[in-house]
Amino acid sequence: MTLFELLPSLRHGLNPHVDRAVWPLSAYVDEAGRLCVGGVPATEIAAEFGSPTHVVDEEDFRARIRCYRAALPDAELVYVGKALLSVAVAGWAASEGAGLGVYSSRQLAIALAADVAPADMILHGNAKTAAELDDAVAAGVGRVVIETPNEIGLLSGRVRRRQRVLLRVVPDLDGGAVGTGALDQKFGFALAQGLAAGAIKRVVNQPWLDLVGLHCRLGSQLSDTGVYGEAIRQIIAVMAEVRDRHQVVLTELNLGGGHAVPYASGDPELSPRTLAAVIDGALRSACAEHSFPRPKVVIEAGRAIAARAGITLYRVITVKRQPGGRTFVAVDGDMSDSRIAISGSRHTVALANRHVPTETAPVTVVGRHCGAGDEIAAEVELPADIRPGDLLAVAGTGAYLQATGPSFNLVGQPPLVGVADGRFHELVRRETVADLLARDCSWHGSRRAG
Repeated sequence: MTLFELLPSLRHGLNPHVDRAVWPLSAYVDEAGRLCVGGVPATEIAAEFGSPTHVVDEEDFRARIRCYRAALPDAELVYVGKALLSVAVAGWAASEGAGLGVYSSRQLAIALAADVAPADMILHGNAKTAAELDDAVAAGVGRVVIETPNEIGLLSGRVRRRQRVLLRVVPDLDGGAVGTGALDQKFGFALAQGLAAGAIKRVVNQPWLDLVGLHCRLGSQLSDTGVYGEAIRQIIAVMAEVRDRHQVVLTELNLGGGHAVPYASGDPELSPRTLAAVIDGALRSACAEHSFPRPKVVIEAGRAIAARAGITLYRVITVKRQPGGRTFVAVDGDMSDSRIAISGSRHTVALANRHVPTETAPVTVVGRHCGAGDEIAAEVELPADIRPGDLLAVAGTGAYLQATGPSFNLVGQPPLVGVADGRFHELVRRETVADLLARDCSWHGSRRAG
Protein backbone atom coordinates (compact mmCIF):
# COMPACT_ATOMS: atom_id res chain seq x y z
CA MET A 1 0.00 0.00 0.00
CA THR A 2 1.37 3.41 -0.98
CA LEU A 3 1.12 6.68 0.91
CA PHE A 4 -1.33 7.98 -1.68
CA GLU A 5 -3.51 4.90 -1.21
CA LEU A 6 -3.51 5.62 2.50
CA LEU A 7 -4.41 9.28 1.91
CA PRO A 8 -6.28 9.33 -1.43
CA SER A 9 -7.53 12.87 -0.91
CA LEU A 10 -3.98 14.14 -1.43
CA ARG A 11 -4.10 13.14 -5.09
CA HIS A 12 -6.14 16.28 -5.73
CA GLY A 13 -3.33 18.41 -4.35
CA LEU A 14 -0.60 17.18 -6.69
CA ASN A 15 1.51 20.11 -7.82
CA PRO A 16 4.37 19.95 -10.33
CA HIS A 17 6.36 22.51 -8.31
CA VAL A 18 6.53 20.33 -5.20
CA ASP A 19 8.54 17.11 -4.97
CA ARG A 20 6.53 14.79 -2.71
CA ALA A 21 9.61 12.69 -2.01
CA VAL A 22 10.96 15.66 -0.04
CA TRP A 23 8.08 17.93 1.03
CA PRO A 24 5.07 16.98 3.18
CA LEU A 25 2.43 15.02 1.30
CA SER A 26 -0.05 17.88 1.58
CA ALA A 27 2.32 20.55 0.26
CA TYR A 28 1.37 22.58 -2.79
CA VAL A 29 1.83 26.07 -4.24
CA ASP A 30 -1.38 28.10 -4.52
CA GLU A 31 -2.39 30.64 -7.15
CA ALA A 32 -0.63 33.44 -5.27
CA GLY A 33 2.63 31.50 -5.29
CA ARG A 34 2.47 30.71 -1.58
CA LEU A 35 3.67 27.37 -0.26
CA CYS A 36 0.83 25.63 1.59
CA VAL A 37 1.06 22.70 3.99
CA GLY A 38 -1.93 20.96 5.52
CA GLY A 39 -4.13 23.37 3.59
CA VAL A 40 -2.54 26.39 5.32
CA PRO A 41 -0.37 29.01 3.54
CA ALA A 42 3.06 29.31 5.11
CA THR A 43 2.63 33.09 5.14
CA GLU A 44 -0.33 32.78 7.50
CA ILE A 45 1.66 30.62 9.90
CA ALA A 46 4.56 33.10 9.88
CA ALA A 47 2.18 36.02 10.38
CA GLU A 48 0.63 34.33 13.42
CA PHE A 49 3.72 32.83 15.09
CA GLY A 50 6.67 34.73 13.62
CA SER A 51 9.86 33.09 12.44
CA PRO A 52 11.73 30.89 12.65
CA THR A 53 8.92 28.40 13.18
CA HIS A 54 8.81 24.63 12.91
CA VAL A 55 5.72 23.28 11.17
CA VAL A 56 4.60 19.63 11.24
CA ASP A 57 1.92 18.12 9.01
CA GLU A 58 -0.16 15.82 11.20
CA GLU A 59 -1.60 13.80 8.32
CA ASP A 60 1.84 13.22 6.78
CA PHE A 61 3.12 12.00 10.14
CA ARG A 62 0.16 9.65 10.59
CA ALA A 63 0.32 8.38 6.99
CA ARG A 64 3.93 7.27 7.32
CA ILE A 65 3.07 5.24 10.42
CA ARG A 66 0.23 3.62 8.48
CA CYS A 67 2.57 2.88 5.61
CA TYR A 68 4.97 1.00 7.93
CA ARG A 69 2.11 -0.90 9.51
CA ALA A 70 0.75 -1.87 6.10
CA ALA A 71 4.16 -3.02 4.83
CA LEU A 72 5.00 -4.91 8.04
CA PRO A 73 1.62 -6.06 9.42
CA ASP A 74 3.11 -8.72 11.69
CA ALA A 75 5.76 -6.44 13.20
CA GLU A 76 5.43 -4.09 16.16
CA LEU A 77 6.13 -0.48 15.18
CA VAL A 78 7.69 1.87 17.74
CA TYR A 79 7.97 5.60 17.08
CA VAL A 80 11.34 6.95 18.25
CA GLY A 81 10.60 10.04 20.32
CA LYS A 82 14.06 11.57 20.04
CA ALA A 83 13.23 12.54 16.45
CA LEU A 84 10.34 14.81 17.44
CA LEU A 85 8.25 14.75 20.59
CA SER A 86 5.49 16.76 22.19
CA VAL A 87 2.31 15.74 23.97
CA ALA A 88 0.38 16.02 20.70
CA VAL A 89 2.98 14.13 18.64
CA ALA A 90 3.12 11.30 21.18
CA GLY A 91 -0.66 11.14 21.03
CA TRP A 92 -0.63 10.93 17.22
CA ALA A 93 1.77 7.99 17.31
CA ALA A 94 -0.19 6.14 20.00
CA SER A 95 -3.52 6.66 18.24
CA GLU A 96 -2.04 5.09 15.09
CA GLY A 97 -1.08 1.99 17.05
CA ALA A 98 2.64 2.70 17.43
CA GLY A 99 4.63 2.21 20.61
CA LEU A 100 6.99 4.95 21.79
CA GLY A 101 10.74 4.92 22.36
CA VAL A 102 11.92 7.37 25.04
CA TYR A 103 15.46 8.42 25.89
CA SER A 104 15.16 10.40 29.12
CA SER A 105 12.92 10.99 32.11
CA ARG A 106 11.61 14.14 30.45
CA GLN A 107 10.61 12.29 27.32
CA LEU A 108 8.96 9.72 29.56
CA ALA A 109 7.06 12.54 31.29
CA ILE A 110 5.86 13.87 27.91
CA ALA A 111 4.67 10.40 26.91
CA LEU A 112 2.82 9.92 30.20
CA ALA A 113 1.20 13.35 29.81
CA ALA A 114 -0.05 12.17 26.42
CA ASP A 115 -1.62 9.12 28.09
CA VAL A 116 0.64 6.70 26.23
CA ALA A 117 0.43 3.34 27.96
CA PRO A 118 3.74 2.71 29.80
CA ALA A 119 3.63 -0.92 28.67
CA ASP A 120 3.96 0.36 25.08
CA MET A 121 7.15 2.30 25.83
CA ILE A 122 10.78 1.28 25.42
CA LEU A 123 13.51 3.08 27.39
CA HIS A 124 16.73 3.65 25.46
CA GLY A 125 20.03 5.31 26.27
CA ASN A 126 23.70 4.38 26.28
CA ALA A 127 24.27 6.06 29.67
CA LYS A 128 21.05 5.83 31.66
CA THR A 129 21.21 7.36 35.12
CA ALA A 130 19.90 5.73 38.27
CA ALA A 131 17.18 8.39 38.40
CA GLU A 132 16.06 7.58 34.85
CA LEU A 133 15.87 3.89 35.66
CA ASP A 134 13.90 4.67 38.81
CA ASP A 135 11.42 6.75 36.83
CA ALA A 136 11.03 4.07 34.17
CA VAL A 137 10.51 1.29 36.71
CA ALA A 138 8.03 3.39 38.72
CA ALA A 139 6.04 4.18 35.56
CA GLY A 140 5.98 0.54 34.47
CA VAL A 141 7.81 1.00 31.17
CA GLY A 142 7.32 -2.10 29.05
CA ARG A 143 10.94 -2.74 28.10
CA VAL A 144 14.36 -1.35 28.99
CA VAL A 145 17.21 -1.71 26.49
CA ILE A 146 20.42 -2.64 28.32
CA GLU A 147 23.52 -1.21 26.67
CA THR A 148 26.34 -1.29 29.25
CA PRO A 149 27.67 -3.84 31.78
CA ASN A 150 27.04 -1.71 34.87
CA GLU A 151 23.45 -1.12 33.79
CA ILE A 152 22.65 -4.77 34.45
CA GLY A 153 23.38 -4.49 38.16
CA LEU A 154 22.04 -0.93 38.38
CA LEU A 155 18.66 -1.93 36.99
CA SER A 156 18.35 -5.28 38.77
CA GLY A 157 18.91 -3.56 42.10
CA ARG A 158 16.04 -1.13 41.53
CA VAL A 159 13.18 -3.48 40.67
CA ARG A 160 11.05 -5.69 42.88
CA ARG A 161 8.94 -7.16 40.13
CA ARG A 162 9.98 -8.75 36.87
CA GLN A 163 11.19 -6.11 34.43
CA ARG A 164 11.22 -7.00 30.74
CA VAL A 165 14.53 -6.07 29.11
CA LEU A 166 16.27 -6.25 25.75
CA LEU A 167 20.02 -6.51 25.31
CA ARG A 168 21.47 -4.35 22.57
CA VAL A 169 23.92 -6.32 20.44
CA VAL A 170 26.29 -5.29 17.67
CA PRO A 171 26.62 -7.76 14.77
CA ASP A 172 29.96 -8.38 13.10
CA LEU A 173 29.30 -6.29 9.99
CA ASP A 174 31.16 -3.76 7.87
CA GLY A 175 31.26 -0.65 10.05
CA GLY A 176 31.73 1.60 7.03
CA ALA A 177 28.38 0.47 5.74
CA VAL A 178 26.27 0.52 8.86
CA GLY A 179 27.51 3.20 11.27
CA THR A 180 26.26 2.17 14.72
CA GLY A 181 26.59 -1.45 13.66
CA ALA A 182 30.37 -1.04 13.80
CA LEU A 183 32.17 -2.85 16.61
CA ASP A 184 34.21 0.06 18.00
CA GLN A 185 31.46 2.32 19.36
CA LYS A 186 29.61 3.26 22.53
CA PHE A 187 26.40 1.33 21.89
CA GLY A 188 25.58 -2.18 23.07
CA PHE A 189 27.58 -5.41 23.24
CA ALA A 190 29.52 -6.84 20.29
CA LEU A 191 28.72 -10.37 19.21
CA ALA A 192 32.43 -10.76 18.50
CA GLN A 193 34.83 -11.76 21.29
CA GLY A 194 31.98 -13.11 23.42
CA LEU A 195 30.99 -9.72 24.85
CA ALA A 196 27.29 -10.19 24.11
CA ALA A 197 27.35 -13.78 25.36
CA GLY A 198 28.82 -12.68 28.69
CA ALA A 199 26.23 -9.93 29.11
CA ILE A 200 23.40 -12.32 28.26
CA LYS A 201 24.60 -14.76 30.92
CA ARG A 202 24.63 -12.00 33.53
CA VAL A 203 21.11 -10.84 32.62
CA VAL A 204 19.47 -14.27 32.66
CA ASN A 205 20.98 -14.90 36.10
CA GLN A 206 19.28 -11.80 37.56
CA PRO A 207 16.06 -12.84 39.34
CA TRP A 208 14.22 -9.60 38.59
CA LEU A 209 15.22 -9.16 34.93
CA ASP A 210 13.26 -10.92 32.21
CA LEU A 211 15.33 -11.03 29.02
CA VAL A 212 12.73 -11.18 26.25
CA GLY A 213 14.87 -10.44 23.21
CA LEU A 214 17.78 -8.74 21.51
CA HIS A 215 18.00 -5.23 20.11
CA CYS A 216 20.08 -4.29 17.09
CA ARG A 217 20.27 -0.86 15.47
CA LEU A 218 22.55 -0.84 12.45
CA GLY A 219 23.06 2.86 11.83
CA SER A 220 21.53 6.04 10.43
CA GLN A 221 20.31 6.95 6.95
CA LEU A 222 20.54 3.32 5.82
CA SER A 223 19.16 2.64 2.36
CA ASP A 224 20.69 -0.81 1.76
CA THR A 225 18.29 -3.37 3.19
CA GLY A 226 20.79 -6.17 2.56
CA VAL A 227 22.63 -5.44 5.81
CA TYR A 228 19.49 -6.39 7.74
CA GLY A 229 19.54 -9.87 6.25
CA GLU A 230 23.06 -10.60 7.47
CA ALA A 231 22.35 -9.07 10.89
CA ILE A 232 19.26 -11.25 11.30
CA ARG A 233 21.21 -14.38 10.45
CA GLN A 234 23.82 -13.60 13.11
CA ILE A 235 21.27 -12.68 15.77
CA ILE A 236 19.07 -15.75 15.26
CA ALA A 237 22.21 -17.86 15.70
CA VAL A 238 22.82 -16.11 19.04
CA MET A 239 19.20 -16.64 20.09
CA ALA A 240 19.53 -20.34 19.35
CA GLU A 241 22.70 -20.44 21.46
CA VAL A 242 20.88 -18.74 24.35
CA ARG A 243 18.18 -21.41 24.14
CA ASP A 244 20.71 -24.21 24.17
CA ARG A 245 22.92 -22.78 26.96
CA HIS A 246 20.39 -21.13 29.25
CA GLN A 247 17.09 -22.82 28.34
CA VAL A 248 15.63 -19.37 27.61
CA VAL A 249 13.72 -18.82 24.36
CA LEU A 250 13.95 -15.18 23.32
CA THR A 251 10.77 -14.07 21.58
CA GLU A 252 11.60 -10.57 20.36
CA LEU A 253 13.99 -9.24 17.71
CA ASN A 254 14.17 -5.45 17.68
CA LEU A 255 15.83 -4.23 14.48
CA GLY A 256 15.89 -0.55 15.43
CA GLY A 257 15.57 2.09 12.74
CA GLY A 258 17.92 4.52 11.02
CA HIS A 259 16.04 4.25 7.72
CA ALA A 260 17.18 6.68 5.03
CA VAL A 261 14.91 9.52 3.95
CA PRO A 262 15.56 11.93 1.06
CA TYR A 263 16.39 15.54 1.87
CA ALA A 264 16.78 16.56 -1.78
CA SER A 265 15.33 15.21 -5.02
CA GLY A 266 17.04 11.97 -6.01
CA ASP A 267 18.40 11.13 -2.56
CA PRO A 268 18.18 7.41 -1.62
CA GLU A 269 15.33 6.16 0.54
CA LEU A 270 14.68 2.93 2.39
CA SER A 271 11.44 1.27 1.35
CA PRO A 272 9.44 -0.39 4.16
CA ARG A 273 8.09 -2.87 1.59
CA THR A 274 11.59 -3.91 0.52
CA LEU A 275 12.70 -4.11 4.15
CA ALA A 276 9.75 -6.38 4.92
CA ALA A 277 10.74 -8.79 2.15
CA VAL A 278 14.37 -8.93 3.36
CA ILE A 279 13.30 -9.52 6.97
CA ASP A 280 10.88 -12.27 6.01
CA GLY A 281 13.41 -14.11 3.84
CA ALA A 282 16.24 -13.87 6.36
CA LEU A 283 14.04 -14.99 9.27
CA ARG A 284 12.62 -17.90 7.34
CA SER A 285 16.09 -19.13 6.41
CA ALA A 286 17.81 -18.53 9.76
CA CYS A 287 15.00 -19.94 11.89
CA ALA A 288 14.86 -23.08 9.77
CA GLU A 289 18.64 -23.52 9.99
CA HIS A 290 18.62 -23.33 13.80
CA SER A 291 15.18 -24.89 14.39
CA PHE A 292 14.26 -21.70 16.22
CA PRO A 293 10.71 -20.34 16.56
CA ARG A 294 10.20 -17.15 14.59
CA PRO A 295 10.50 -14.18 16.99
CA LYS A 296 8.29 -11.11 16.94
CA VAL A 297 9.99 -8.34 14.95
CA VAL A 298 10.02 -4.78 16.28
CA ILE A 299 10.82 -1.84 14.00
CA GLU A 300 11.73 1.54 15.48
CA ALA A 301 11.25 4.50 13.16
CA GLY A 302 11.76 8.15 14.05
CA ARG A 303 13.30 10.17 11.24
CA ALA A 304 11.45 8.10 8.62
CA ILE A 305 8.12 9.14 10.17
CA ALA A 306 8.79 12.71 11.25
CA ALA A 307 11.38 14.19 8.87
CA ARG A 308 9.29 14.86 5.78
CA ALA A 309 6.26 15.85 7.84
CA GLY A 310 8.13 18.95 8.95
CA ILE A 311 9.31 22.19 7.41
CA THR A 312 10.98 25.22 8.98
CA LEU A 313 10.08 28.80 8.05
CA TYR A 314 12.70 31.56 8.07
CA ARG A 315 12.48 35.26 7.22
CA VAL A 316 15.20 36.75 5.01
CA ILE A 317 17.01 39.54 6.86
CA THR A 318 19.64 40.53 4.34
CA VAL A 319 21.09 39.52 0.97
CA LYS A 320 24.81 39.97 0.35
CA ARG A 321 26.06 39.49 -3.20
CA GLN A 322 29.84 39.14 -3.36
CA PRO A 323 31.35 40.32 -6.69
CA GLY A 324 32.84 37.23 -8.29
CA GLY A 325 31.83 35.16 -5.28
CA ARG A 326 28.85 33.67 -3.55
CA THR A 327 25.53 35.25 -2.72
CA PHE A 328 24.67 34.97 0.96
CA VAL A 329 21.09 35.06 2.15
CA ALA A 330 20.97 35.62 5.90
CA VAL A 331 17.81 34.61 7.77
CA ASP A 332 16.44 35.12 11.26
CA GLY A 333 17.21 31.56 12.27
CA ASP A 334 20.46 29.73 12.73
CA MET A 335 22.03 26.29 12.80
CA SER A 336 20.56 25.61 16.25
CA ASP A 337 17.18 25.48 14.49
CA SER A 338 18.43 22.77 12.17
CA ARG A 339 20.19 19.42 12.08
CA ILE A 340 21.72 20.40 8.74
CA ALA A 341 25.01 21.71 10.08
CA ILE A 342 25.37 18.70 12.36
CA SER A 343 24.47 15.92 9.94
CA GLY A 344 25.77 17.47 6.73
CA SER A 345 22.46 16.72 5.05
CA ARG A 346 21.68 18.73 1.92
CA HIS A 347 18.18 20.07 2.43
CA THR A 348 15.78 21.58 -0.08
CA VAL A 349 14.90 25.27 0.30
CA ALA A 350 12.06 27.13 -1.42
CA LEU A 351 10.61 30.62 -1.53
CA ALA A 352 7.33 30.39 0.38
CA ASN A 353 5.61 33.74 -0.01
CA ARG A 354 5.35 34.65 -3.69
CA HIS A 355 5.61 33.46 -7.27
CA VAL A 356 9.06 32.27 -8.30
CA PRO A 357 10.41 34.03 -11.42
CA THR A 358 11.94 31.93 -14.16
CA GLU A 359 15.44 33.17 -13.36
CA THR A 360 17.19 31.57 -10.38
CA ALA A 361 20.70 31.70 -8.99
CA PRO A 362 22.73 29.62 -6.52
CA VAL A 363 22.82 31.11 -3.02
CA THR A 364 24.08 30.06 0.40
CA VAL A 365 21.52 30.45 3.16
CA VAL A 366 23.20 31.38 6.43
CA GLY A 367 22.00 31.98 9.96
CA ARG A 368 22.62 34.55 12.63
CA HIS A 369 25.21 32.81 14.81
CA CYS A 370 28.23 34.82 13.72
CA GLY A 371 30.09 31.55 13.23
CA ALA A 372 31.91 30.31 10.15
CA GLY A 373 29.97 27.04 10.11
CA ASP A 374 26.54 28.62 10.42
CA GLU A 375 25.19 27.53 7.03
CA ILE A 376 21.62 26.32 6.72
CA ALA A 377 21.91 25.40 3.04
CA ALA A 378 24.82 25.84 0.62
CA GLU A 379 24.55 26.55 -3.11
CA VAL A 380 20.80 26.10 -3.44
CA GLU A 381 18.81 27.55 -6.34
CA LEU A 382 16.56 30.42 -5.26
CA PRO A 383 14.99 33.33 -7.18
CA ALA A 384 17.60 35.75 -8.46
CA ASP A 385 15.56 38.64 -7.06
CA ILE A 386 15.39 37.27 -3.52
CA ARG A 387 15.21 40.13 -1.05
CA PRO A 388 14.84 40.98 2.65
CA GLY A 389 11.38 40.16 3.94
CA ASP A 390 10.95 37.04 1.79
CA LEU A 391 9.86 33.89 3.56
CA LEU A 392 11.90 30.72 3.04
CA ALA A 393 10.83 27.16 3.79
CA VAL A 394 13.33 24.36 4.43
CA ALA A 395 11.99 20.87 3.69
CA GLY A 396 12.59 17.65 5.60
CA THR A 397 13.14 19.28 8.98
CA GLY A 398 10.60 17.36 11.03
CA ALA A 399 13.23 15.20 12.74
CA TYR A 400 16.02 16.36 15.08
CA LEU A 401 15.18 20.07 15.13
CA GLN A 402 12.70 21.00 17.82
CA ALA A 403 13.99 18.00 19.75
CA THR A 404 17.67 18.94 19.69
CA GLY A 405 18.20 22.62 18.93
CA PRO A 406 20.20 24.35 21.69
CA SER A 407 19.69 27.98 22.67
CA PHE A 408 22.87 29.15 20.96
CA ASN A 409 23.44 32.84 21.71
CA LEU A 410 20.35 32.47 23.93
CA VAL A 411 18.03 33.02 20.96
CA GLY A 412 15.57 30.47 22.34
CA GLN A 413 13.68 27.57 20.82
CA PRO A 414 11.23 28.30 17.97
CA PRO A 415 7.61 27.19 18.32
CA LEU A 416 6.24 23.95 16.90
CA VAL A 417 3.01 24.40 14.94
CA GLY A 418 0.79 21.54 13.78
CA VAL A 419 -1.25 21.77 10.58
CA ALA A 420 -4.09 19.61 9.29
CA ASP A 421 -7.28 20.05 7.26
CA GLY A 422 -6.76 23.75 6.64
CA ARG A 423 -6.23 24.57 10.31
CA PHE A 424 -3.15 25.23 12.41
CA HIS A 425 -2.46 25.30 16.12
CA GLU A 426 0.57 25.77 18.34
CA LEU A 427 1.87 22.51 19.79
CA VAL A 428 4.86 23.98 21.65
CA ARG A 429 5.15 27.73 22.15
CA ARG A 430 8.22 29.81 21.41
CA GLU A 431 10.76 30.05 24.23
CA THR A 432 10.60 33.53 25.74
CA VAL A 433 12.93 35.85 27.62
CA ALA A 434 10.78 35.20 30.69
CA ASP A 435 11.56 31.49 30.34
CA LEU A 436 15.26 32.29 30.18
CA LEU A 437 15.28 34.59 33.21
CA ALA A 438 13.08 32.29 35.30
CA ARG A 439 15.91 29.74 35.28
CA ASP A 440 18.63 32.27 36.15
CA CYS A 441 19.01 32.20 39.93
CA SER A 442 20.95 35.50 39.94
CA TRP A 443 18.01 37.42 38.49
CA HIS A 444 16.17 39.40 41.20
CA GLY A 445 12.80 38.34 39.79
CA SER A 446 13.58 34.67 40.43
CA ARG A 447 14.51 35.48 44.04
CA ARG A 448 11.24 37.30 44.56
CA ALA A 449 9.34 34.42 42.98
CA GLY A 450 11.06 32.02 45.38
